[in-house]
Amino acid sequence: MKLIIAIVQDEDSSRLLSKLMKHGFGVTKLATTGGFLKAGNTTLLLGVDEEKIQEAVEVIESVCKSRKQMTSATTSIGGMSNGEYSTYPVEVTVGGATLFVLTVDQFLKV
Repeated sequence: MKLIIAIVQDEDSSRLLSKLMKHGFGVTKLATTGGFLKAGNTTLLLGVDEEKIQEAVEVIESVCKSRKQMTSATTSIGGMSNGEYSTYPVEVTVGGATLFVLTVDQFLKV
């Protein structure tokens, strides 16, 4: 038994949950926040038999695609001491999924 921890962007989470459940995977959904963009994301916990890990990863890959998004960055104007700041647009890559696959020593349903 393995535990897959999948961190995905919020806009992918509903479609991914539906597709994982259609393929028979049990999923627990946690609302989380990313550190870089401080944007909402979703962390999914999946208990998966070893022989079904590749199938679960393929389902996640089929839904969670990387894409470009504009965000604003902040910089100081005229030196650090005056406290004036300006924002400017920056293109960043978002989406995709971050996966952790962990070995489960014991699985119990009580």
